[in-house]
Amino acid sequence: MTSQVSSPAEQADGTVVGEQHTAAGPKDVRRLDRVIIRFAGDSGDGMQLTGDRFTSETASFGNDLSTLPNFPAEIRAPAGTLPGVSSFQLHFADHDILTPGDAPNVLVAMNPAALKANIGDLPRGAEIIVNTDEFTRRAMAKVGYDTSPLEDGSLDGYQLHPVPLTTLTVEALREFDLTRKEAERSKNMFALGLLSWMYHRPTEGTEKFLRSKFAKKPDIAAANIAAFRAGWNFGETTEDFAVSYEVAPAATAFPPGTYRNISGNLALSYGLIAASRQADLPLFLGSYPITPASDILHELSRHKNFGVRTFQAEDEIAGIGAALGAAFGGSLAVTTTSGPGVALKSETIGLAVSLELPLLIVDIQRGGPSTGLPTKTEQADLLQAMYGRNGEAPVPVVAPRTPGDCFDAAVEAARIALAYRTPVFLLSDGYLANGSEPWRVPELEELPDLAVQFAQGPNHTTDDGTEVFWPYKRDPHTLARPWAIPGTPGLEHRIGGIEKQDGTGNISYDPANHDFMVRTRQAKIDGIDIPDVEVDDPDGNARLLVLGWGSTYGPITAAVRRLRRAGQAVAQAHLRHLNPFPPNLGEILRRYDKVVIPEMNLGQLATLIRAKYLVDARSYNQVNGMPFKAEQLAAALKEAIDD
Repeated sequence: MTSQVSSPAEQADGTVVGEQHTAAGPKDVRRLDRVIIRFAGDSGDGMQLTGDRFTSETASFGNDLSTLPNFPAEIRAPAGTLPGVSSFQLHFADHDILTPGDAPNVLVAMNPAALKANIGDLPRGAEIIVNTDEFTRRAMAKVGYDTSPLEDGSLDGYQLHPVPLTTLTVEALREFDLTRKEAERSKNMFALGLLSWMYHRPTEGTEKFLRSKFAKKPDIAAANIAAFRAGWNFGETTEDFAVSYEVAPAATAFPPGTYRNISGNLALSYGLIAASRQADLPLFLGSYPITPASDILHELSRHKNFGVRTFQAEDEIAGIGAALGAAFGGSLAVTTTSGPGVALKSETIGLAVSLELPLLIVDIQRGGPSTGLPTKTEQADLLQAMYGRNGEAPVPVVAPRTPGDCFDAAVEAARIALAYRTPVFLLSDGYLANGSEPWRVPELEELPDLAVQFAQGPNHTTDDGTEVFWPYKRDPHTLARPWAIPGTPGLEHRIGGIEKQDGTGNISYDPANHDFMVRTRQAKIDGIDIPDVEVDDPDGNARLLVLGWGSTYGPITAAVRRLRRAGQAVAQAHLRHLNPFPPNLGEILRRYDKVVIPEMNLGQLATLIRAKYLVDARSYNQVNGMPFKAEQLAAALKEAIDD
């Protein structure tokens, strides 16, 4: 028997949510449209692994989802402290969603620090599952609790579930030959089992994962599986959890195809491999490990079978230097970095501009300046990507908008680099890199042909009839110079950072030649063939245009949906190409009375738009290391509409 127990409610991303209640024996089952769960604990509590496993099972179940891992900025903050809290937020639904959600419906807090760090984000009525074993007087005092929040009434507005997770885990693993400390490490699996029961998640994949992860330690694998099952059984039998929840698969949210859960860095890695195969070129990565870009180095190192070669350099400068050398030698060359690594690479990027060789510079942006916030997200490298080199050194800039879109953005960046013989910036960020979503695996025939023609022989005839090779004789359509592989007979030519003579490539200090070469390099970038930007303006009556780039796509779109449901007319456009801008962008900007540009910086795209198109674009900015919330964006856009 099914009955409606609550009226539909509009959520922060503009979706309408209802809840159904089903009697199912001794336990009730409620059907929800969507849920936001946050796992939080000490950095050693395995919250990222727990969230990742819950996400994988949710993806296999067929829900749409979006995740937000949030890592401590310190490598190993003192246990039980606020700086050491690690969290993983997952938003999953039976319909299309765009963000990890504004506020969790459920918080799993493994210790007092996790509770204190996250309680401010919870709406009244949210469920809180706490590990009571960790709420000792010392642990609470460490984060400023004078009295126990579990007993002083401060959590009366929430649905509190006190669970002795550590004790229950140790008890469940008594039969295993483990020390208490070893047994306690499995409490995250107990919590995962409990949440898997609460939301009817599949379990087979997690058990298979644990057997594989601990294949060389079968006793540890068995203990983790036992803890996982004990958590499930606890949910089934305890009277504290009288209700479980169902969120149906998002059957209508996805076009037909084969899907998998994917993070931004993984999608970007696969995009680079796909581009190298489509170009029939070996892929070379020269990189120095840095958060949050290191996952790309780790992933690409696993794919030598696809002709991938990875080089972990001693520093950022060596990494890009090796990559540029690989580009000279005929590889699809990539260097990856984050934060201050971009600054260290700037001189070699300028050299690549001068040499006119294809090179991908992948910048996974993070909070700055200097070391800044290594594990937090930001969009503050745009102006550096545009102008952060000496002299006139124009570089195309491409930015993905979702974790899955990192694949397509990588392929597009490779297309531009190879076709126009230029370094290309690919600007992702920590939010996209670590977040994940369902991704449709493309068919091979859907990928573009990136085949490259290397120079084979002379391409110019001198006045006396001699056939010679000119390394800077350009394609009339792309202005790209020939790509001559070292060792090819007759194609010997100079390289280096000193200005070249047009055509011959010889060293030239002639003022007129320098002026011509600077303007030609700029014209090559300005002439890159990119598609028009599309505008989402359903009825054409909007006076406000919201313009975004990069990872702001999800929050902006969720906010726009919310406003439209409230009867507001709002137009939206999102940029993938930031240099050059789409050819129709100026015309689009002039259609609207107001333009608002939300960015996770202090207005860098807005500065560019105002300078180039002379429109009164307004900035809406945030630089707190976290992505925008849909509700806050919707409020800001509504204010702009009413202004």
